[in-house]
Amino acid sequence: MIPEKQKPIILTVDDTPANIDVIKGILFNDFVVQVALNGQTALRIIERRKPDLILLDIMMPEMDGYEVCRRIKAQEEWREIPIIFVTAMTDVENEAKGLHLGAVDYITKPISSPILLARIKTHLELKKSRDILRFQNEDLERKVVERTRQMEELQDVTMVAMGSLAEARDPETGNHIRRTQHYVKALAQHLKDHPRFREVLTPENITILFKSAPLHDIGKVGVPDHILLKPGKLSADEFTQMKKHPDHGRHAISSAERSISHATNFLQFAKEIAYSHHEKWDGSGYPEGLKGDAIPVTARLMAVADVYDALISRRVYKPPFTHEEAMTIIREGRGTHFDPDVVDAFLEISLSFQEIALTFTDNEETIQIL
Repeated sequence: MIPEKQKPIILTVDDTPANIDVIKGILFNDFVVQVALNGQTALRIIERRKPDLILLDIMMPEMDGYEVCRRIKAQEEWREIPIIFVTAMTDVENEAKGLHLGAVDYITKPISSPILLARIKTHLELKKSRDILRFQNEDLERKVVERTRQMEELQDVTMVAMGSLAEARDPETGNHIRRTQHYVKALAQHLKDHPRFREVLTPENITILFKSAPLHDIGKVGVPDHILLKPGKLSADEFTQMKKHPDHGRHAISSAERSISHATNFLQFAKEIAYSHHEKWDGSGYPEGLKGDAIPVTARLMAVADVYDALISRRVYKPPFTHEEAMTIIREGRGTHFDPDVVDAFLEISLSFQEIALTFTDNEETIQIL
């Protein structure tokens, strides 16, 4: 004898009490039997306590079995309940209609005890197998999502750490990496619907751009300390050496790119930013003297972000500029140093730049944001 709490629940729906008594007599020993004399009652019972399987008559007043089946299958939380039509209707068309509505089986009256029990047990086993598979898939999906999240976090930390490796050699940079990362994201989001930028600045690419931005100065690791840390003005030869850091950065990222089997926008954006963020709109920048749209969009955004942060930050060779002074300098660089549309976007969201600067400010560093 199966303990009552372990018995599957069978809801039988039939407007004829004698038919219900027959079914209860067949199922009593192995199942908990719920009873409904009409469709409305059946739906209320399901709301209170969902059964494991439903035996459903077709010919009932007010709401026939087909309509009851439709309503059950329309509810996401109920649609996995197996429904077996138990009816005196023997036409093939009726059976096809029931199966089309989502029933798993069709039994004709008069009821055969062995057939009814065998069909119920078969469909309960099938449901159990489906439930196990669904739970396994859901668990696997959760694990994949969690693993993906962990990998993304690891990627983020790695990128910031690599960027910090270069920045750490310059004690005055502080949270420069974090600020420029968020400046670039703010510019990208503001320009994402602009006709000149929307093809590149998709939501996915903006996320990738944000993650790759910390590598913009990774090439500084290749600059000798006596040049990188020099407190005064660089000589012509020293500045020539300093201008090699974009090439060092591109080379480092290209080396990483060769170690993977497929191209990624992540490394492509990182390479563009590292190599081209010192290019100028009028072609007077370095390392290649690229001009206008020949400069990658990613590098054009970083150019404004990098210069703004350098202007408002104290350096050994200069005091910090105010936000207004930095805005003026960048505005004056519109069409010469910077892409005009990127400058316009910067001016429109300049308050966001102030907020970012304030959020990512070290206690020990000096920036001027007012």
